[in-house]
Amino acid sequence: MSGSPRWLEPDQQRAWRTVIVALNHVSERIERELLRDAGMPHAYYMILVRLSEAEGGALPMSVLARALQASASRTSHAVTRLEQLGWVRRSRSPHDGRSLLAELTDEGRATLVAAAPGHAEEVLRTVFDPLTAEQTAQLEAIARDILANMSAFSLDDGRGSARGDDLAIPPAPDRDARSLQPESVPHEDAIFNVSRSALLIAAL
Repeated sequence: MSGSPRWLEPDQQRAWRTVIVALNHVSERIERELLRDAGMPHAYYMILVRLSEAEGGALPMSVLARALQASASRTSHAVTRLEQLGWVRRSRSPHDGRSLLAELTDEGRATLVAAAPGHAEEVLRTVFDPLTAEQTAQLEAIARDILANMSAFSLDDGRGSARGDDLAIPPAPDRDARSLQPESVPHEDAIFNVSRSALLIAAL
């Protein structure tokens, strides 16, 4: 960086610190609710959501990692845990026979459907209940502006650039399936330490 360093103005400093505190608290509440009520960390929930909205309930592993803004190794580790739980299976792509696909199982879909109502309630209570419709629209617009700005910068950590279409989450699927949750998922397996800001955007 050339020239004099830039510093935050007082109003920017206040806004930045307030945003960080809010993001941290929201992320922790979302994570805690899913671990308590659904037996899974937020990272697992996001994988199930992504697969449930994909054509045929399957995505190439590379596409899944990019959508989650996670490294290939961390994505692979999490998918392995989901395979052990019976929620996801891996298979070869029928198109080229080389690419690995992560595919949502019936049990995984049922688990997602069972977890969705509690997750939605926590997001509403934590984020949207105190906001007006106008503030909700402003929140989305601000998040999109930040993501658009981030997409202009190339990241060097192998995750690619943040894109709004990567982080936007479609509506929850039907809620009619029965709950097929395991007794527990070890907290230490919540290894997708995606940035807390990305977790909030994903939760929205």
